[in-house]
Amino acid sequence: MRKAYVIAGCLSDDNKREIEKTAGECGFEVSFFDTDQEASGKVSDAEVIYCNGPALFKEMPGLKWCHSMSAGVGHFLVSGAFEKGDIILTNSSGSYGLVISEYVIMATLMLMRRIPEYEEVIDRREWIQNLPVRSIAGSSIAIIGTGNIGSNAALRYKALGAERVIGFSRSGRQAEGFDEVFRLNDYGEIMGGQRFDVLLLCVPGTSESKGLLNRERLAMLSDRTLVINVGRGTVIDQDALIDALNNGAIAGAALDVVYPEPLPEDSPLWTAKNLILTPHISGDMGLPHTVDLTVEIFCDNLRRYVRGEELTHIVDVNAGY
Repeated sequence: MRKAYVIAGCLSDDNKREIEKTAGECGFEVSFFDTDQEASGKVSDAEVIYCNGPALFKEMPGLKWCHSMSAGVGHFLVSGAFEKGDIILTNSSGSYGLVISEYVIMATLMLMRRIPEYEEVIDRREWIQNLPVRSIAGSSIAIIGTGNIGSNAALRYKALGAERVIGFSRSGRQAEGFDEVFRLNDYGEIMGGQRFDVLLLCVPGTSESKGLLNRERLAMLSDRTLVINVGRGTVIDQDALIDALNNGAIAGAALDVVYPEPLPEDSPLWTAKNLILTPHISGDMGLPHTVDLTVEIFCDNLRRYVRGEELTHIVDVNAGY
């Protein structure tokens, strides 16, 4: 019997039943584990695996296809397991738009309503009520990355009354939720001549995107701009961002991703002014809607796999996504 393994502690009983049913129809026996530690030593005959990391690949000499629960796959690629091209890697891109875009709106509102500063007021046991606040309504939003996450965020910004939502991508192709989409090469022309309330980054961490928001591009922002990053930490020049925050060159920031992760205890990010910092939880797998979508992608691809059809969500190992 062909063997598939699922290493994921977040699956519901319904998720497991769906996978078991699909696997049975496809001629696979499937086993479930909550953690890598629990699965270690029991997966040597794996042909297919659904998981969130490559820790056990060395125990799977016959592995043919890995499905990543996450959309970002940098942690898979650095393992070197896919360099020979004999293992297919697919991801769960498209599953995280809802949960991450809700984090984006939460972070935007917290910064616009000055919550980090009011927390400091309360910590000092003071009663100050006069910090000027802003609203998403009537605001101008710029988003780098117009895929599933960027489009979901754009739609939610517009639903809350944002006056203008523009996007940047490599192609400049129009995408759902955006008033206009520009090529990334046009960033300087657009951002240098206008004042935006929010700059959101939701692009994968690749060699091309490393340092995308550098010191020069940060300097094009105004002192009312909020920077939010839910892509990968390497996309931003962190030293330049810290300087911009501490000098008041930008109004604030929210980072769910940083580099390195975990953030060292002595990192100056911990004490940067008006910064919301969270430990890479914006796309948390605890939301059932997200998990359901990743399972749906996996099951659909398992049917394609046994029929010899091309899989969806295949990762371009060279491009990094």
